[in-house]
Amino acid sequence: MATIHVGSTSERSVTGIIRRRPLVSFFVLALGLSWVAWTPWILSNDGLGVWNYAFPQIFGTSQFTGMLFGAYLGPLGAAFVVTAVTGGRAGLRVWVGRLLRWRVAPRWYAVALLAVPLAVLSLGFLASGGQAQAPSLIAIALYVPALLLQMLTTGLAEEPGWRDFALPPLQERFGPLGAAAILGPLWGIWHLPLFLTEWGSWPDVTWLNVVEFVAFSALFNVVIMWLFNRSGQSLPIVMLFHVSLNNTVTVFWAEMFPTVGGDQLQHVLLIGAAVAAVVTIALTRGRLGLPAGWPVMGHRAPEAAKIAA
Repeated sequence: MATIHVGSTSERSVTGIIRRRPLVSFFVLALGLSWVAWTPWILSNDGLGVWNYAFPQIFGTSQFTGMLFGAYLGPLGAAFVVTAVTGGRAGLRVWVGRLLRWRVAPRWYAVALLAVPLAVLSLGFLASGGQAQAPSLIAIALYVPALLLQMLTTGLAEEPGWRDFALPPLQERFGPLGAAAILGPLWGIWHLPLFLTEWGSWPDVTWLNVVEFVAFSALFNVVIMWLFNRSGQSLPIVMLFHVSLNNTVTVFWAEMFPTVGGDQLQHVLLIGAAVAAVVTIALTRGRLGLPAGWPVMGHRAPEAAKIAA
């Protein structure tokens, strides 16, 4: 008579599942925790209006009180939990180490701080037919403080999860392009419930807006991956690069290109991201910044410190 082996209690526990499927666990937790935490905001008057309550506003928006906790709880919280369960203190030291990897070649700071703003403003100049206006002194003065705020909110909430935790094992298992095909769309999908709030300009949002945003996220992620790999997996550099986009659009776009509205802005950013992704893939021959000695897939990667900075 055949013997039926039943998995141990530890294997069937939550921690056992996380140990066996760390990447799947991360993505489930990252999306699930954020979406649950955002539900009150979505149902409030700042969203669907099902719950007759408005979240307090800071700097003229309820995003700080309605969205930020869920953003931290998702990617950042999920990465911490899964890393602690699967890697213990040693794993957490590696994870935090990339977050604190500030000492990189100065050129990467130049790329992170200047490349996206210059690209975005160039796209705006083209989209407006050259009808650009100089930004006000107030906007210029606000740029750096707003960038630092974005680092502590958007950058800190997202990048330790998406790029710090998820990207290295995804690249090791599926290669750069495979990792990009998985991570980019999931990063965009994570934002989907936010389109039911003031973040997504609800109720003035269409399915095209949503699809374009997910497509943009997938394409922009390709360029972020290149920078992550080439900068020695420096999270501060990636965070600066990511939030430079948000900050440039928020602070400068409306003032400099008043004839280019929200929908057109999304079209412009999508086209720009598509061109940047195609060029990045072509110039790196699909390696997205991984050095020549690093196998594309199927083998364990060398230490990140060995990547040329």
